[in-house]
Amino acid sequence: MNKVNHVMQLNEQDQAFMRRSFELAAQAREQGIHPFAALLVDDKGNILLEQVNGYLPKLDMTGHAERVLMTRASQEYRPDFLAKCTMYVSAEPCAMCAGAAYWAGLGRVVYSLSEQRLKQITGNHPENPTLDLPCRVVFESGQRKVEVIGPVMEDEGAELHNDFW
Repeated sequence: MNKVNHVMQLNEQDQAFMRRSFELAAQAREQGIHPFAALLVDDKGNILLEQVNGYLPKLDMTGHAERVLMTRASQEYRPDFLAKCTMYVSAEPCAMCAGAAYWAGLGRVVYSLSEQRLKQITGNHPENPTLDLPCRVVFESGQRKVEVIGPVMEDEGAELHNDFW
């Protein structure tokens, strides 16, 4: 699908949750934390979990907001429940994070900044050696469907990273 179709699928509730992920990422950035955030929302529109990047303080290279969120979600909820949930993320899940979402049983992902554009912004930063691998490719390799909407509101998502890396 092209970006126009992705945007057309983004309803007001989706936009509000995406903006919440931006708020969390901006708060993280103000604290010197990598500006990434994710939230888990159930099928009734309730925010269940919120997570910012977990790189600091232990320099955890696997501490991506989405991966940490999915670990927490997997410990609290069963896959049949998570199949009805959406993860909103300020940037596209990398292969590791998409894998975590798949294994947890997540049903839907809405993301802002694409991996490709993030890689253009970060270059080969040692704290974020971005993979240019769309999360759709990871999900399509699985045995069950994960709906993906994105990139959406991408310029806003990119703004969080300007002058950070």
